[in-house]
Amino acid sequence: MSVTTTPHLNFRGDAGEALEFYHAVFGGRLVVVTNEDAGAAETPEEAKQVKFGQVLGDNGFSVMAYDVPASQPWEQGEKSVFVSVRGDSAEEISDLWARLAEPSTVLEPLAPSAFAPLYGMLKDPFGVVWVLDVATAWEG
Repeated sequence: MSVTTTPHLNFRGDAGEALEFYHAVFGGRLVVVTNEDAGAAETPEEAKQVKFGQVLGDNGFSVMAYDVPASQPWEQGEKSVFVSVRGDSAEEISDLWARLAEPSTVLEPLAPSAFAPLYGMLKDPFGVVWVLDVATAWEG
């Protein structure tokens, strides 16, 4: 089993452009799943926005990003980063979730999602927002 942590950057409409930039700088593999791909567009205008994106560099560089939906508050520079914890198994992520969730505020319960076997979001007592999920290959 293994767990990795990755900066998860939050944008409003330009996550795809940012990911392409980071990919051009760091190389490696670029993955972009749009709201449309994930069946998660809240409005037609958000269909092409990023639901899940990442750059995985051959040198170990890793960054994730998405476009915050218009239905959620967002201001550039405010909540611009989540800490993403990805694991290989549901058991591993469920264990970590249980320990993090006890003193935290659950923002999205740990449950299956359109892009991961398990995904959840919480804010810890120190104000840090964490997203936990089971890693899966996306073939979108």
